[in-house]
Amino acid sequence: MNDEAPKLDEIDRRILRALQRDASQPQRALAEAVGLSQNACWRRLNRLQAEGVIKGQTIRLDAAELGLPLTVFMMIRTRNHSRPWLETFRREVLAIPQVIDMYRIAGEYDYILKVVAADMNGFDQVYQRLIARLELENVTSLITMESIAAGRDIPI
Repeated sequence: MNDEAPKLDEIDRRILRALQRDASQPQRALAEAVGLSQNACWRRLNRLQAEGVIKGQTIRLDAAELGLPLTVFMMIRTRNHSRPWLETFRREVLAIPQVIDMYRIAGEYDYILKVVAADMNGFDQVYQRLIARLELENVTSLITMESIAAGRDIPI
């Protein structure tokens, strides 16, 4: 993580906005969309990657269409905050494919996990796995009813 954010001009921002909308577009189309030659666009893309602004290219999948319509946010509180415990916690959580996001947070809870599952039974299996392998003080689960805005673009 950089201590200082890279300097982005308006063309860089246009490139990044266009890539967030569709990272699969051909470089020629991207260059035309942002008003650059293909070579100039390629140089900027390489610079943005080298500076760590662009971390890679992915696609957005619809979890419900893939048989994982249930999204649950798990709020976790622990009494143990040692480095060894954190490493074990991180390793155990990251070994569960249904956990698609994990954050350490400030406030009443210490961690929040985003879990996708086929149904409540599938979610319960994730929950049971966590409590069997980790010493946790409290786990609160928030079951989503509807996704209103998920995976939004970063405002640039």
